[in-house]
Amino acid sequence: MTSKRLQQFDVQTLLAKIGEKEIEYEPGTDVFSQGDTADAVFYISKGKVKIRVLSDQGKEAVVALLGEEQFFGESCLVGQLQRIATATTITAASITRIAKSEIVRMIHADPAFSESFIIHLLNRAVRTEADLVDQLFNSSEKRLARTLLLLANFGSDSGPQPVIAKISQETLAQMIGTTRGRVSFFMNKFRKLGFISYNGRIEVHQSLLNAVLHDQPHVAPQTKEE
Repeated sequence: MTSKRLQQFDVQTLLAKIGEKEIEYEPGTDVFSQGDTADAVFYISKGKVKIRVLSDQGKEAVVALLGEEQFFGESCLVGQLQRIATATTITAASITRIAKSEIVRMIHADPAFSESFIIHLLNRAVRTEADLVDQLFNSSEKRLARTLLLLANFGSDSGPQPVIAKISQETLAQMIGTTRGRVSFFMNKFRKLGFISYNGRIEVHQSLLNAVLHDQPHVAPQTKEE
């Protein structure tokens, strides 16, 4: 999720100062592909991008879905030489490519940008940890509910955007680790319960958030052994 600090810092102005230009992408376009040279970081000004991985056996999984004011491709900064995933636009998108050498210079030269970028990385780490817990302990139905809420920005600093950009049930299935048939079943169930509306586009209602929060398990604090 985008932090308030990152929203307050004007990344766009900084990118304009260093001469980086936005590139316009059509939906379904690969920004980079698995196996490409990892030599840049990317910033999303508009639109959504999915990060997907293809196994040697041909199985594909969506490991992240990113939106406006988010970076991706940062692994090149820690020595990754080749991309281990493919980044593909889901919607029309405006994305800026920042060369690895340039973003390293920005991190060292601009404390405000450095702070914002670190917060972004920490938020990503927290999200990844939450996704792992979700995969390990929650049912596919609950994982789908959480994914829909995240896509609709419930709980983010920028506030909810209930209408989700068009996303296929196949992509949702890849994101939560289940089949398209199960996603279809749960989507119909959510619609009947009034949690969502969809006719091409999905609209997520507050009632889905309330249902998920109500179903959160209570974790008792650990006590020290005597």
